[in-house]
Amino acid sequence: MRTNGLYDATRGLTMALAAGVAGLLLYLATDIGQTTTLRFWESMGLVAAAGLVLALAYALGSWTTGLRLRLSPGTFLLAFLPVLVVIGWVLMATQPGNGWHEGTIVSWSTNVGLMDLIHDIGLWHGVLAFALGLTLGMTFDTVPAAEPESVAFRQRPTVTTPMDVDIADEPLAAEREAAANAEPHTVTVGTAADRDRVPEKMD
Repeated sequence: MRTNGLYDATRGLTMALAAGVAGLLLYLATDIGQTTTLRFWESMGLVAAAGLVLALAYALGSWTTGLRLRLSPGTFLLAFLPVLVVIGWVLMATQPGNGWHEGTIVSWSTNVGLMDLIHDIGLWHGVLAFALGLTLGMTFDTVPAAEPESVAFRQRPTVTTPMDVDIADEPLAAEREAAANAEPHTVTVGTAADRDRVPEKMD
């Protein structure tokens, strides 16, 4: 219970902080405005960053459980990239001012009969940008932290190979061979004169 309490408190504080940062970014976006093309993209970028911050806060709030942040390649490829194409297309087709997009994005959208739909969806510029940042943040998840190499090395089981056994038996084999080739013990008996002679071998 105590561990869960710390985990819940950490995630709550992290989400509260992220919500404050996201609110600040949204305020800056409204302060910039959308009167020009440059201001439009600056404000959309800040709104997307607000969504990204909230999504990352959800994953970063679990750092007390020993997890690390990881980008999911499959989620990035199958989820974020299609969303990026669709939202980017809508934002470029409905951005203020005149430019190359008038002869390309708008023209293509009109030719396929999608310009009315894009115009209606484009009224929610901020929501689209926020969703884009939120989707990018959700491509991240948390996985168990990698075990330190030193700990993994200490816990690695020892495998004994036949070569290791042969090397370990070499000293014992050498001692047994030396004992087998050693000459038998001799005992000298008789007088002092006899001891000067060649010792008699005993079986």
